[in-house]
Amino acid sequence: MTSYDLIIRNGFVVLPNEIKKTDLAIKDGVIAEIGHQLTGTSKEERNAEGTYIFPGMIDVHVHFNDPGRDDWEGFKTGSKMMAAGGGTVYFDMPLNGIPSTVNKAALLEKVEHAKAKSLVDFGLWGGLVPGNIGELKGLAENGVIGFKAFLSDSGNDDFQRVDERTLLEGMKEISSLNKILALHAESAAITGLLTKGKRERGLLTADHYLASRPIVAEVEAVERALFYAKVTGCSLHFVHISSREAVEKIEKAKAEGQDVTVETCPHYLLFNHNALVEKGAIAKCAPPLREKKEQERLIRLLIDGAFDMIASDHSPSPYSMKDPAVHHLFDAWGGISGGQFTLLALIELAVQYKIPFIKVASLIAETPASRFHLDSKGKIEVGMDADLAFVSLEESFTVLEENFFAKHKQTLYMGHTFPCKIKLTMNRGSIVYENGFIVDENRKGNWLKSGKDYSNTAQS
Repeated sequence: MTSYDLIIRNGFVVLPNEIKKTDLAIKDGVIAEIGHQLTGTSKEERNAEGTYIFPGMIDVHVHFNDPGRDDWEGFKTGSKMMAAGGGTVYFDMPLNGIPSTVNKAALLEKVEHAKAKSLVDFGLWGGLVPGNIGELKGLAENGVIGFKAFLSDSGNDDFQRVDERTLLEGMKEISSLNKILALHAESAAITGLLTKGKRERGLLTADHYLASRPIVAEVEAVERALFYAKVTGCSLHFVHISSREAVEKIEKAKAEGQDVTVETCPHYLLFNHNALVEKGAIAKCAPPLREKKEQERLIRLLIDGAFDMIASDHSPSPYSMKDPAVHHLFDAWGGISGGQFTLLALIELAVQYKIPFIKVASLIAETPASRFHLDSKGKIEVGMDADLAFVSLEESFTVLEENFFAKHKQTLYMGHTFPCKIKLTMNRGSIVYENGFIVDENRKGNWLKSGKDYSNTAQS
C-alpha cells in the first residue's frame, strides 16, 4: 500500500483544464497522486470540503527593498504577506535595495538576505541601467529570472532609467543570454515635460497628477520598446500596463510573432482615479489609476483574455513618505501596498464577471511559471511541487490592520471586503499559513532560477 505524507480530501481542485472535487496525495513536498477516494496510508489527512484549491500564486512583481531598505518592507514581512495571500513564489525587483541588483556582487548579497528571511520560494530580477551592460552576463549566469528597466524615471537616483543606446544594446545582450526584459513603459520625455509644467504652475492635485502621466505616455513607450525588440530579437514583458490602447499594441506585436507578455495589477481593475481623489497618496502609483471608463476597458480585456498574468507590483514605503502633512501629492512616494490581495482580487472579479477559476489559476500561477521556466511550479499535477492555496467562497475577508501582514499597514485596500478568504497556503508540501496565522516563522523558502528545477532542494 502506498504511503504519503498528507492526503487532502474533498476539495474543489482547480486543475489546468477543469475543476474537480477530488483528493490530493502529497509526498516529499510533491503532488504524488490525484484521484477520487484515494487509498493508501498517510501521516495526516485533511478535509477540504467546501474550499477551492488553487495552485499557489506566483507574483512576478514585488518590491521588498531588501537589503538596505528593509524598513520599507523586507523579505521577512513581505514573504509572510505573500503566504497570507495564497502566494508561494514571488520575484523581487532590483531597484530599491541598497545596493540595487545591477551586478553579480549585489545579486549574491541579496540572495543571502532572502535565503535567511523568506518564508516562501523566491526569484530575483536583475537590473538594466546605464553603464551595466557588461554585468548582465554575470547576473544571468548567477540566477536572475530576467532583467528590469525603466523608460521613465524610477524615483530612485541609484537606479537610473535607460537611455536609447542602453536600451538597444541591453536588449541585444539580453537576447543573446536568452533572458526576458521587463519594462516600466512610460515615456520619460512626455511625463517629464508634463510634470515640470504642472509643478511650475503649482497644479498639484490628483487630477493634475493623472494628467501628468497620460495614456499616450504609456502607449508611446510600449510601441517604441516593441520596435527595438523587433530589431534586437529581445523577449519582453510589460509590467503594470494600465490602458487598453497599450494592450492593443502588445496584442498586435504578438500576432506578428514577437515574444512578448503583459501584466496588469489588481489595483487597476478594482479601483480608478476616484480613489486617488478621495484617499490621496495612499492611492498614488505610476502609471496612475485611470478614469472609471478606462478601468472598465481593462476589466473587459481581462474577461477577453488579453492579459497573460496579474501581478501585485507591491511597492510599499513608510507612511511618512506618503503623509500629506509632509509631502504634496507629486512629491509623495508612488506605489501601492497590496501584495497580499492579488488572488482575492482576481476571485472577486471572477465571481462578479463570471470568469472561470481555471483562467484565474492561469493568470496567477500557470502562465507565470511557464513564461519564466519554473518547471515544477504553476499547476496542480502529479509530479509538481505541492504549492497550494485553499480558498473559501463561504466566508468574506475585510482588510484590517491586524490581518494585513505587510510591515506598514497603510494601503489602498484598507477596509475593502473581498467575497472570499484564503484559508491555507502550502509551499512544497509545508503549510505556511492557516486561518490568519503563519504556521512556522522559521521556515525558509528556496531560491528559484529560471529554467531549472529547484524544488525540494536547499540552495547553496
